[in-house]
Amino acid sequence: MIYTHMPGKRVKNAVNRQGNNSLFDRSGVDVSLGPVMLDVQGKTLTPEDEARLRHPLVGGVILFARNYASPGQLAELTAAIRALRTPPLLIAVDHEGGRVQRFREGFTRIPPMRELGKIWDAHPQRARHLAQQAGYVLAAELRACGVDFSFTPVLDVDYGQSSVIGDRAFHSDPQAIAELAHSLLLGLRQGGMATVGKHFPGHGYVEADSHLDIPVDERDFVDIEMADLVPFRRMVDYGLTAVMPAHVIYPKVDNRPAGYSPIWLKHVLRGQLGFEGCIFSDDLSMEGATVAGGIVQRAEAALNAGCDMVLVCNKPESADELLQGLHWEMPATSRARLAQMRGKPHPESLAQLHEQHQFLKALDEVAAIGMSNTELPLA
Repeated sequence: MIYTHMPGKRVKNAVNRQGNNSLFDRSGVDVSLGPVMLDVQGKTLTPEDEARLRHPLVGGVILFARNYASPGQLAELTAAIRALRTPPLLIAVDHEGGRVQRFREGFTRIPPMRELGKIWDAHPQRARHLAQQAGYVLAAELRACGVDFSFTPVLDVDYGQSSVIGDRAFHSDPQAIAELAHSLLLGLRQGGMATVGKHFPGHGYVEADSHLDIPVDERDFVDIEMADLVPFRRMVDYGLTAVMPAHVIYPKVDNRPAGYSPIWLKHVLRGQLGFEGCIFSDDLSMEGATVAGGIVQRAEAALNAGCDMVLVCNKPESADELLQGLHWEMPATSRARLAQMRGKPHPESLAQLHEQHQFLKALDEVAAIGMSNTELPLA
């Protein structure tokens, strides 16, 4: 049976006339990508993975280190994921550099973004150049293996007290963060990849790790606005494609975590900052997300607050519960935003990429990040 599609309304899951678990509107347009991003178990797809990924509520896959053995294996896995659906599912990864780089053997080592901040303090122009080169290498390698985008850049301000952010942050100066993140954006775009700024409106001030706890940031809105929101505001102006909100509560603004807060997502991010791109929830399996209840309630809270897509990672039983219990109509605006996350054309393999002079030059320069300033190669 077929249901009409009204943005923002909940409807039952439907099967199209061909019975292939795809949703169609009255015009026959395929709108099968749903609002849920899931992970998969290993380096190849299992029958359980395939069944979940074919579910009409699913619209994307996030990969982890356990899904990776080599560039060739990764390319085969992403091809298998794309072959499951039309249009293909989005494929993402947390691949920022430093501690958070899921694919290592066979990929270039991307330094933690803090290294670019250190260079900024002495050579701002050099730091901008290297940030763009790092973004280009990061994106080009992932695109060559069939990954659409990485959840990067981190736009959090480093206040020196968040262990989960730490050297993932570019700097303690919001203006420096905005400049370096803009250059990284240009490099990511050059490599064919969209950008995801995180963790809105800022995770750097709180000490607690939202993976393990429910962090609370007691600052007034004006204090957040004058510091943490600066990189997000600037990056929206630069063309940031997507945003991921923090599982942090800012009680002076709302008693709900930012990812569940219409105040933060609709009023501040979309209203005040003018952001028109995609909003991804952070992983709803994290401890910071549990305040909304069970997994279905968490997804509903995030989607109602303004998220376009929600993530559920590392808990297949929660994924199954969500796919069985969530009833959500995908607004046309969300479908359009998600379409912007698709990777642009790319080399067919890393081997082809390594035949390009521009890429090899960028590799050499990225490899130098972390040297002393006197050892940095010239631009």
